[in-house]
Amino acid sequence: MSDTEGLIPGADGRPRCFWHGGLPDYEAYHDAEWGWPVDSDTRLFEKICLEGFQSGLSWLTILRKRENFRAAFDGFDFHKVSLYGPDEIDRLLGDAGIVRHRGKIEATINNAARAVELVAEAGSLSAFFWSHMPTDAERPDPVTLATLRENPTTDTSKRLSKALKKRGWRFVGPTTAYAFMQAMGLVNDHLEGCCMREPVEQARQAFIKGLQGPA
Repeated sequence: MSDTEGLIPGADGRPRCFWHGGLPDYEAYHDAEWGWPVDSDTRLFEKICLEGFQSGLSWLTILRKRENFRAAFDGFDFHKVSLYGPDEIDRLLGDAGIVRHRGKIEATINNAARAVELVAEAGSLSAFFWSHMPTDAERPDPVTLATLRENPTTDTSKRLSKALKKRGWRFVGPTTAYAFMQAMGLVNDHLEGCCMREPVEQARQAFIKGLQGPA
């Protein structure tokens, strides 16, 4: 891997961001999910919760447990999760298929209740999160491995983190917020030269145009 490019070939020989590591499931996530725009409130809630669970761990660990998380947390239906009580916390702490961290589990339940409130406030989680999309001037150009390594947080992720914390969300620090932004397509951090950068950007621009409505 080159420190200046950060690209390695995938199974088809095309260059991709180095972090997929040649692992089939990780490469599939890189190609089909990471950076593609998401507007489903359920999936957005899932993504921000899983980024919180990832804190201190590798994302690959979380990815490989994701189906277990979905089963454990009612598919991340935040209306259901918001109603969890002590019995559900005990159940989750006993579930070897997920990350059994009491603080993160309790934060997920808390955040589900805050998500219900945020939908009442903003209309949807999607509307709230997409309102925090950074401007072009706030984005690195070009997107390189060096710029990403130098900036694990951004002014936008700090604002998003602050806005969520103000509303009572937990485990949503600026670094977690930025990882979430990358995962759900609020930014496109596929590196220059990655074969997925252009397809993801085209999908993002079409999505953003749809948010803005017809010209």
